[in-house]
Amino acid sequence: MANVISTDLSRRMLLGGLAAGMTVGGASGVTGRPKAGGRIRIASTNASTADTLDPAKGSTATDYIRHYMLYSGLTQFDGQLRGQPGLADRIVSQDNIVWNIRLRRGVHFHNGKPLTAEDVIFSLLRHRDPAAGSKVKTVADQFAGARQTGPLELQLRLTGPNPDLPAILAVSHFLIVENGHRDFSKANGTGPYTLHEFAPGIRTIVRKNRNYWKPGRPYLDEIELIAIPDEISRVNALLSGDVQMVNAIGPGSVKRVRATSTHSIMEIPSGLFTNLIMRRDNPVTANPDFVLAMKYLQDRELIKRALFRGFATIANDQPISPADPNFNPHIPQRPFDPDRAKFLLKRSGLLGVRLPVYAAPVANASIDMGTVLQEHAAQIGLKLAINRVPSDGYWATHWMRHPMTFGNTNQRPTTDMMFSLFFQSKAPTNETGWNNARFDRLLLEARSTTDAALRKEIYGDMQWIIHEHGGLAIPTFISLLDGYDRRLKGMFPIPLGAFMGYNFAEHAWWDA
Repeated sequence: MANVISTDLSRRMLLGGLAAGMTVGGASGVTGRPKAGGRIRIASTNASTADTLDPAKGSTATDYIRHYMLYSGLTQFDGQLRGQPGLADRIVSQDNIVWNIRLRRGVHFHNGKPLTAEDVIFSLLRHRDPAAGSKVKTVADQFAGARQTGPLELQLRLTGPNPDLPAILAVSHFLIVENGHRDFSKANGTGPYTLHEFAPGIRTIVRKNRNYWKPGRPYLDEIELIAIPDEISRVNALLSGDVQMVNAIGPGSVKRVRATSTHSIMEIPSGLFTNLIMRRDNPVTANPDFVLAMKYLQDRELIKRALFRGFATIANDQPISPADPNFNPHIPQRPFDPDRAKFLLKRSGLLGVRLPVYAAPVANASIDMGTVLQEHAAQIGLKLAINRVPSDGYWATHWMRHPMTFGNTNQRPTTDMMFSLFFQSKAPTNETGWNNARFDRLLLEARSTTDAALRKEIYGDMQWIIHEHGGLAIPTFISLLDGYDRRLKGMFPIPLGAFMGYNFAEHAWWDA
């Protein structure tokens, strides 16, 4: 049976996804009549001199937001993380290996150049080049090749079947750039906004693209994107009117925001998690008894109740959340068991070892999670030193660079992408540096099968492997909490991430 994504088939599905999205945490006035005009300022959690205009290199929420404002993808997500038509108005495959893609007519880059199949081929295949520094190279390695079949048509061949391709192509890293474009000191995309100012680590200002390929959009004239790392400062900026929308509202601030008549909260249950990373390249954190002890020291109920005020779901040391259709519910929940942890540490000979753990505010609640872990560890004779470091530069300086650090991973649109980016042996963001040959084989096997039930079974086995042998402790999946000015309308939740999965810019409008 053919796998078809087209503008003709997607209208009903898109409305269905929108409706589904509105039931999760509410929506921001999506039913009103949009108004054109207005300028808003939004604040994300982090910015640095590593901020980039290259979609391939995006690594933070601030990058993803910026890229979706400036560029467009072949597909785009609906409220259920399905890939719907974007720059491509039709994508079809008979075998999930060879995909025929037809592009929309009349689309232009910001510099006036018409979009062609050559632009798309370059944009997709550049990720395979190590010199490009793409964050999704391990995913793009599935692209065996692409060839032009017409001025606005191309054929993309994969190394093996992957029915998830339409959703994969909606990810911000695969947004389309101009053929041959390698100088990303400037941005030239087909997105809803054009670049007016870009100061890495400080601000991005974009202005309405009046030649955008979607008639009538975007609605806002200008958006300024900044970063405010401190959560309290972010909330204060929102309530004072200095910014009109922020992400990563802390659970303790929800009542304060909702108590006003001018602002509200959008809750999006998601697969976001903050995880304790135990590197395999250190003899202590590579010890399987030590790793398992750290997992038994995760007081998951306390973390959910006290740290996230209930805005979380209990997790089980593997990254696929219950919201994912491939979630394996048959893995027994690992309990909080300090006695078992103490036994394992004694057996490993590491009970009296003093170990540093690095945490930063940019990894959601990691400092508090570290403190809870430190207290429980002390009660059984293990000394953990929680090093609280600034958010600025944490990902470049500390994350994965010490035996024990905290990570913070957003939900990916497909199970395959989560596994490919963070658990495949050769993935650059394989946080623990583990290498499991069986896991790698199963990843390829899951892609190759066209039997959905078998594919789910394989993914269930892979979750077992991570739960049993992985070097991550994942205590909870965290709901996303966006705060916004009630005059900002048109948004609905997309579980991929904050700000409508970072893609709010073409939907939002100002009711003032």
